[in-house]
Amino acid sequence: MTPKCVDIWSKTLSIVKEHISQQTFVTWFEPIKAINFSNNQLTVQIPSQFFYEFIEKHYSELIERSLQQLLGENAEIIYSVVMNNKNEVLGSRQNELISQTAPLSPDIYLNDRYYATQLNARYTFENFVEGPNNQFARAAALAVSKSPGKTTFNPLVIYGGVGLGKTHLIQAVGNSILKNNGTTHKIFYISSEKFTVEFIDAIKHNRAQEFSMNYRNIDVLLVDDIQFFTNKERTQEEFFHTFNTLHQNQKQIVLTSDRPPKELKGIEERLISRFQWGLVVDIQPPDFETRMAILQKKAEENDLKLPQEIIELFATNITSNIRELEGSLIRLMAKSSLQGEDVTIDLAKAVLKDLSLGNRRNLSIEEIQRIVCDHYKIPEDMIRAKNRKKEIALARQISMYLSKTMTTHSLKTIGLHFGGRDHSTVIHAIQTIEQLKKTDKTIKEDLSALQRKIELASL
Repeated sequence: MTPKCVDIWSKTLSIVKEHISQQTFVTWFEPIKAINFSNNQLTVQIPSQFFYEFIEKHYSELIERSLQQLLGENAEIIYSVVMNNKNEVLGSRQNELISQTAPLSPDIYLNDRYYATQLNARYTFENFVEGPNNQFARAAALAVSKSPGKTTFNPLVIYGGVGLGKTHLIQAVGNSILKNNGTTHKIFYISSEKFTVEFIDAIKHNRAQEFSMNYRNIDVLLVDDIQFFTNKERTQEEFFHTFNTLHQNQKQIVLTSDRPPKELKGIEERLISRFQWGLVVDIQPPDFETRMAILQKKAEENDLKLPQEIIELFATNITSNIRELEGSLIRLMAKSSLQGEDVTIDLAKAVLKDLSLGNRRNLSIEEIQRIVCDHYKIPEDMIRAKNRKKEIALARQISMYLSKTMTTHSLKTIGLHFGGRDHSTVIHAIQTIEQLKKTDKTIKEDLSALQRKIELASL
């Protein structure tokens, strides 16, 4: 191992990290070690064949692209997989052996230090921004943290899309119990991916029984992203018995998933049934006000003084992923620092463009409807319904006008997106808004603001 190869891998990971979640990074990338660099080839050591197959299937292109971004198109990544106390070197299209290096020892012992290092201290209830989208989930998690194993919320299953705060909330449960109960509870947090990897290593090293005993001796088990148990029969079998033992002993179980348990495919029915024994709650994407609060809190935590218009810009255009929302501020400050520029609205727009990887996507009528309804604070389904209230009718006409002027859709297609209205209704809406632009200053300003939002949303 040379300092140069370690430095190259560290810089490559910095690029990779921008495109994946923190949990994915910790689970699948932190265990990888750089061991050699020569002839523009970087060799990295991976702890198991299973690990290699997962990386090859899901992240090989990202790693190669990141390395080439750093070193040029001729750069190549070579994987050295620890197998039976030797390293088997695998390129993306080659199999050959090189000199042996010391294998990585699997760490599956759940000693006190191992328990203590799994929780991220930053994830607490205090810095979790509550809104209508997550209020029930937060309340349930807080109740569990106050009386682990003693409520009817066992297991507690929290589900929702990527980047909505599930990992924050599940770890907040652990941190709260740790704070209130000290060392009287064994609290363990793990992702389902890492649970699977550790279980496979335990089988490989004839330590499956020890693995089982360790996990069944936990007071509070927190498992992230249970959807990754899909189609892993042996792992599901192991987790089924672990779940039963903990539940029968009134130990607390908290799980997260990207969808409701009943919609998880490739997971045994008996496990699905147990996931639904307690309480299943969801987290939805945050509304505009919650997104604003999240950004303001993030700015305060990092001692950033940001103009309100920048916060509104990010809150308007990053709507479904809190991780991206918070990351936008970090990118903004990094861009300001690296380029020596002041933090301005133009720099913020450049950050939004970067986040979209420079690709303008096809703008949909649904996106225009969402932005218009968000602007006027009305439910989206209202502009598609047969509702003739003045404010609803105006929002509908503006949406039709913008759909015609900012997309290539036909009048007939636009009408179909507004409750099946015919093309003559769309023509009337366009003519009405064209006239109002000339006579109503407020409408003109609203149209300008909406066009800016829609343009940014399409970046």
